[in-house]
This record gives sequence, C-alpha cells and structure tokens, in this order.
Amino acid sequence: MGPDMQGGAGQIYGTLIAVLIMALLLWRRNSRPRQLRIERLWIRPVLFAVIVSATLGATPFPFDPLSLVVLALALAIGAGLGWQRGRFMQIDVHPQTHDVTSRASPVGMIFILAVLALRILLRDAALESRSALGLPAASITDGLILLLGAMIVAQSLEMWLRARRLLEEARAGKTPAETPGAQPPLVS
Repeated sequence: MGPDMQGGAGQIYGTLIAVLIMALLLWRRNSRPRQLRIERLWIRPVLFAVIVSATLGATPFPFDPLSLVVLALALAIGAGLGWQRGRFMQIDVHPQTHDVTSRASPVGMIFILAVLALRILLRDAALESRSALGLPAASITDGLILLLGAMIVAQSLEMWLRARRLLEEARAGKTPAETPGAQPPLVS
C-alpha cells in the first residue's frame, strides 16, 4: 500500500471515529427527555436545508434524467423515513403545566449517522467514478444528502403536528384516547 492510500485510509478512519464519538454524545444527550419548544421546531429544518444546499452546491449538479430520478426518489424516501422517525419520537405533555417534552429514538439517530458515514466513505470515489448502475457516484452521494435533508424536514413537521395536537388536547383536558380518530402513541 502506497503513501497516498495510507493517508486516505487514515482520513476515513479519523472521520469515522469522529462520527462515532458524535454518536455516543448524541445518544447520551437524547436518552433523557428534553423540553420541546413547538414554536422553534422550524429552525432545525431550515438549518438543514441550508447545509444540504451548500453541500450540493459544492459539486456540479447532475442533470441527466436517471440522476434526477434517483434524486427525486431520495427525496421521497427521505420524507417517508423522516415521517416515521418523527412518529418514533416520544412526545409527552405534562397534564398540569402543559410543558412539552420529547425523547429521541435511538433507531433514528443510528440511521442518520449511518447515512453520514456512508456518504463520507463514498465521497472520494464520487468525484472520479461511476457506480455499477451507470450513474455518477456523485448522484448517489447527492441522493444520500437529499434523503437526509428530507428526513429531517419531514420528522420536524410530524413532530410539530403531533406536539401541537397533544398540547391542544391537554389544554382541553382530554386524553389521547378520548379524541376521535386519535392514534395512540407508538412509544410511550
């Protein structure tokens, strides 16, 4: 193995170690309920949209039809996964104070970190090669970034809708079981 290969592997390992440390810190932080400010749920999706835009703008955008289909699929899949991840978030409203708290799902965190790690691993190959499907590898990595961004936006939207509904029910003195058409939470 030449010096160039060793340096590239070292960078990848260093990045993966940083992602692992970040995962452990996030896991610890999100294991406890945190106050959820419904009025601020728009901030994270906007920040992710800016980050996704900056990331995608750093390389030429693929305009071939197959790449556009892959990117559209990534957006749709990301939105669906984000909606489900939002449903896995535990949201509670204190019956007397109406304080809203949430707790992250470990499964959702692991998925986000896996997508980031995969993108890091594929990033160098994306600039120079094509995948087995005949797509530029950059289209695949851009698709992963779009998937992640759509996931964050859809998760925040689902959480906002559900938290707002739960808060309204608490203020009205109803339990979720008393609300017509209400679904019980997936995680309590």
